Amino acid sequence: MADRISSGALGKLAVSLRSSFWFLPGCIVLASIGLAVGLVTLDRQSGSGAGQRGEALWAVGADGARELMATIAGSMITVAGVVFSITIVALAQASTQYTSRVLRNFMRDRGNQVVLGVFLGVFAYCLCVMRTITGSEGEGFVPQVAVTSGLGLALVAVAFLVFFIHHVAASIQSGAIAHGIAADTLCTIDALFPDPLEGDDAVPAHEAGDGLHWHPVTASQMGYIERVDYEALLAFARERDVVVRMEASLGDFASPDLPIASIGTARAPGVGDLHRLAGMYAIDSYRTIEQDVAFGIRQLVDVALKALSPAINDSTTAVTSLDYLSLLLRRLAGRRVRPRPLRDAQGLRVLPAGPGFDRLLALAFDQILENAHGNTTVLLRLLRALDEVRGGTTSPARHRLLDARRAVVAEVARRTAPDSDARRRIEAQLAGAIAGDDTTGA
Repeated sequence: MADRISSGALGKLAVSLRSSFWFLPGCIVLASIGLAVGLVTLDRQSGSGAGQRGEALWAVGADGARELMATIAGSMITVAGVVFSITIVALAQASTQYTSRVLRNFMRDRGNQVVLGVFLGVFAYCLCVMRTITGSEGEGFVPQVAVTSGLGLALVAVAFLVFFIHHVAASIQSGAIAHGIAADTLCTIDALFPDPLEGDDAVPAHEAGDGLHWHPVTASQMGYIERVDYEALLAFARERDVVVRMEASLGDFASPDLPIASIGTARAPGVGDLHRLAGMYAIDSYRTIEQDVAFGIRQLVDVALKALSPAINDSTTAVTSLDYLSLLLRRLAGRRVRPRPLRDAQGLRVLPAGPGFDRLLALAFDQILENAHGNTTVLLRLLRALDEVRGGTTSPARHRLLDARRAVVAEVARRTAPDSDARRRIEAQLAGAIAGDDTTGA
């Protein structure tokens, strides 16, 4: 049970908490309540909350302090509602203009979460301080330090509101969306594929685990594979003296009817082992980018496809997506993409599954090509992108793959060119000339 929780469920929980709209704001609210309690306690111990007004610059009576805290609390909860409404509008705009798969990027945005948490936190702070104010003018307890701090927090919240308006306006632009997706994907590439390519990255035949009897392991639920605990897979295989072969990759759809892995052993594994192995996969209703490079590419492709649709018809956004796709594929071109088999002193233990470079290349460019017929600007950028990716590797096999893809793009570009000027620019690009400004995204 502990292994299942530590591998599958905890990984899924970590991803869910990071992309939730309640966890970080909830932590900020709790911290604000703690701050209120601490400052009120300080006031009681220092005697600064005595009923007399004193000569302090910000000292107020009980009625004034109570009214001030109530005003700030009411304003903060109102502004929090406005912030939430603006966020929902931004999410709807992004879903309509780009793709619904970028919504979790907005939900994961720390700026949005912090702003919402600040307003809710100040609201909770003022409520906690207000209930400690007793008596009326000249009598009772007024926590002067806590009240003054509440006023300061309100001013800080106003600054956060200005930041939020600017942040939302900037974050819904196509360039910012593509940049954020690419930055997350590059981090995943560097984490998962740190090794440079040496020869071919296909799994050798002698490492395929032949000669074993394979027992399928089905998923515990339906959904997309978010994460896989490779260390837990290796530990399981070593403990049971078996070979584990992944049948599904990160991002693939899983269901209780289809195997996600197989156990290679001479004797049939127990039901407990099957459930334990299935628990090492985190499965949910959506994909995440933490271990899934293909999902980052998928998002950029979806943005480009939405831009090329007749309803949007925004070639510049499509070119922007191709700019970042070219960067990602160039980084991948020089790396070993297929995960290496895991082994120990006794030999092969885990055969991971993952898309090869050919599959990622097809994912990045094929659908865009299908929707770019006659669009000279996008076709020229596709040709340039393939040339840029080709320059990122010295592998003859990948050069042949890229050359074949370039020939297909060239054939489509020549066949669908709308006029003689478009054909001239296409031939110039194929000849190696520098592309014009109309192939550059903004």
